[in-house]
Amino acid sequence: MGLTDIFFGGVPMHAQEPIELTKGVPGKPCPIAQTLDLIGTKWTFLIIRDLLIEGTLRFSQLQKSMKGISPKTLSLRLKELEDNGLLERKVYAEVPPRVEYSLTEKGKRLEGVFIELKRFGLDLKADH
Repeated sequence: MGLTDIFFGGVPMHAQEPIELTKGVPGKPCPIAQTLDLIGTKWTFLIIRDLLIEGTLRFSQLQKSMKGISPKTLSLRLKELEDNGLLERKVYAEVPPRVEYSLTEKGKRLEGVFIELKRFGLDLKADH
C-alpha cells in the first residue's frame, strides 16, 4: 500500500466494494445528505477534526481550540455526536469532575473524508 491509500474504518478504501454516487430516491434519503446533516455544521466538523488529531480532549480544550464557539453550542454539538454514536463521553468520579471526549470507532471512520478534504484544500491553495 502506498502513502496515498485512504482508509475507512481501518480498511483500505480500494478493498471495499465500490459505491456509485447517487441522489436520494423518494422515501429513501440520500446518504450523503444524511451525513452532512449530522457533521456538516462548522463547529461539528471542527470538533471531529480536533478529536481525530488529538484523540481525547476535555471540554475546555475543545472550546479553546475553537475560537468563538459558545459553551452552549459546544455542549449541544457534543451531545448530538454522542447521541449519533460518533463520540464517547467519559466522566471520571473526581472532584472537580473530569469529562473527556473521544471518537468512537464509527466516528474514526470519517478520517479518510477529512484527509481528502485537506488534500483538496491544499490543492486549492496551490492553484492560487
